[in-house]
Amino acid sequence: MGQKSTVLLVATMDTKADEAFYIESVLNKEGVSVFIMDPGIRGNPPYKVRISRDEVARAAGVSLEDVRSVGHEGKALSLMTIGAVKCAHDLYDRGNIRGIIGLGGTMGTTVGTAVMRSFEIGIPKVMISTMASSNTRNFVGTKDILMLHSVCDISGVNRITKRILHNGALALAGMVKGVTIEENLGKPVVALTSLGTTDACAGAVRKALEEDGYEVLTFHTNGTGGEAMEEIITKMDVSALVDISLHEISAHMFGSDFDAGPDRGKAALKKGVPTVIAPGNIEFLVVGPVHEAEKRFPGKKLHSHNEAITAVRVDREQLVAIARTLSEIWNEAKGPISIFVPMKGFSSHDSKEGHLHDPEAPPYFADALKKSLRKDIPLHLLPYHINDIEFAQAMVKGLKAIVGKSAN
Repeated sequence: MGQKSTVLLVATMDTKADEAFYIESVLNKEGVSVFIMDPGIRGNPPYKVRISRDEVARAAGVSLEDVRSVGHEGKALSLMTIGAVKCAHDLYDRGNIRGIIGLGGTMGTTVGTAVMRSFEIGIPKVMISTMASSNTRNFVGTKDILMLHSVCDISGVNRITKRILHNGALALAGMVKGVTIEENLGKPVVALTSLGTTDACAGAVRKALEEDGYEVLTFHTNGTGGEAMEEIITKMDVSALVDISLHEISAHMFGSDFDAGPDRGKAALKKGVPTVIAPGNIEFLVVGPVHEAEKRFPGKKLHSHNEAITAVRVDREQLVAIARTLSEIWNEAKGPISIFVPMKGFSSHDSKEGHLHDPEAPPYFADALKKSLRKDIPLHLLPYHINDIEFAQAMVKGLKAIVGKSAN
């Protein structure tokens, strides 16, 4: 068994040795031991590390020379990434490491974060990267990776990079040395989806369920949030799902932002987890700034939510397509499911005070849903807006009915 506070440092030692050794020195001063893993390909650095690039390649089932002879940097990096993941998990499974830190540019960030994403949520992960100020979704994925922008290129320890490397090392040290939090494993878990435009409904549902003894995991449906929820439902013992923010599904259908992939909405239904659903936020697509929204969806009714986000109203044809797609997903449910449709609006945008209100859309959607939804699935058409307290109360009551009893 390794020391209580030992971490893995992922760095290509042909180009990042000075920076890696500096991070190691900072961590050592904090009482944290460091195992360095070198997944680099070029050169033959003279530094002895815990896991050499030859060992990383062997873990991938090839030799380092095999990797170098591939002739394609992306494919070579993929091989080293496979080996790096295997080596990291071998250390972790033997109790030798309690956290991971990496540093690098595009290549180093790719392999470093791939290693981090392969670990469960809660294991400390810090990536110091030149890529941390751009779109980090491909690097972070659905995991709890702390991305720290290096500002300068990670090419030497200077007055800027020294401070940033120091801060990143201290961040990891604090996480691995901190007191382990106690988890309340006695409470049954309910997954809940939400967006700002349905937050009033989500808040009321969450409060009612918590008062009834549940632990509620709320997922912000920005694409990554829904994707993370599906993964957690697959792996974790979840007692129920309250899904009230479904625009990630229509985003996948029509190519807008906040796309959570093709499996959004399916994990709980495949496992037979009791599920109540409302078609919240389905009346709009999320796009970037207004000029981008106008270019991608010309002629559509728009609302600028802020400088970075525009809501694009879907048309009737799209609404019917959404109803059919949702029915296809829901019809595959293996467990208890109940659908609640708010007949006075799907979100705060779709309200009398909203900017995208269409009072005829909910009945239109409901009619399309009736034609394609499995006949034995309960469909409740309620005379409320989704953010009315009565609608939230109806969903909670519906959940209790299909779960059978409260958590108390």
